[in-house]
Amino acid sequence: MKTRTVLTVLIAAAVFGAIFGYKFLTIRRALAARAAQVRPPATVSATSAREETWPNSLHATGSCASFRGITIKTELEGAVRRIAFESGASVAAGTPLVDLDDSIESASLPGLEAQARLASANLGRARELRAAGTNTVADLDAAEAAAAQTQAAVAQLHATLAKKHIVAPFAGRLGIALIHPGQFLGKAESIVQLETLDSVYVDFTLPQQTIGRVAAGQTVRVQVDAFPDRVFEGTIAAIAPRVSDATRSLSLRATVPNRDEALRPGMFGRVEVLLPGNERTIVLPGAAVVYNPYGNFVYVVENGVARQRFIQTGPQRGNLIAVVSGLNAGETVVTSGQIKLRNGSPVRVDNSAAPSANPAPKPVEG
Repeated sequence: MKTRTVLTVLIAAAVFGAIFGYKFLTIRRALAARAAQVRPPATVSATSAREETWPNSLHATGSCASFRGITIKTELEGAVRRIAFESGASVAAGTPLVDLDDSIESASLPGLEAQARLASANLGRARELRAAGTNTVADLDAAEAAAAQTQAAVAQLHATLAKKHIVAPFAGRLGIALIHPGQFLGKAESIVQLETLDSVYVDFTLPQQTIGRVAAGQTVRVQVDAFPDRVFEGTIAAIAPRVSDATRSLSLRATVPNRDEALRPGMFGRVEVLLPGNERTIVLPGAAVVYNPYGNFVYVVENGVARQRFIQTGPQRGNLIAVVSGLNAGETVVTSGQIKLRNGSPVRVDNSAAPSANPAPKPVEG
């Protein structure tokens, strides 16, 4: 009985061993066949990295600011009697804007002026009497004080009347009126904005490493999204004397002529600071660069295989981007189809639909 049991176990073990061995050989052959398969090449477009002469410049993002801009406010309270301007109008310095009710002050003025004339006449008589020795020095001092007080009261009332008639302090363009006729205004209430737009400031920052390369008077070029085909030129007007503790960057301000008032305060723009001379740089279409938090890279085609290459990028002009390091001129770089690739993928280059590489692209009109 024991011999039969052992024999049964051995036969079962042999059968299971044969089954598992067959399965193992089958899986091994399938893996070997899969490894022997040749992966079809991915179709991509590519271009050669080329060296160009670019203007030596620094790039930043800036914001347009008022060359001269204020919100006109009241100094005295009063009801609005007349609004003498139109929203959005261009005005010269001294142009009347708003008249506040001055009826009380106007009614008080003749009485004060009469008192001033009387005090002046009394002062003249007091001086004559003092010259004749018929009054005291105290009488003359009192007459002089009374004359001065009444004259000061008249001058104060004239100043009050002037503040009731608000004028433009400088030439510029008005904003939207914030008041209405008959409205009672308190002190320091806003009336309208006034901006000088024939020139604007463009404020921007640069890394602290550039402090030795920039100076007042250097030319800057500004582009804004509102006018993609225009380049506004100006000059650096001021450089901050201190580097920011938080960002370690340097603040600069450029003055840009704006005769047609195309630029408006608050606009963002791309700023290019032109430095002396030109520089040779390697450029690629911007579409060739794959951006990642851990570093930007491109795929370089070598003998039909895509190799991942990390690079350091520089400024961008249109659809072209400068490569500071990591790439040599003449190397073939994938410009589209990167999503299908990994390091070592075989590729087939087809440039029938290659992306544009233009330093000054323009939209195609339909």
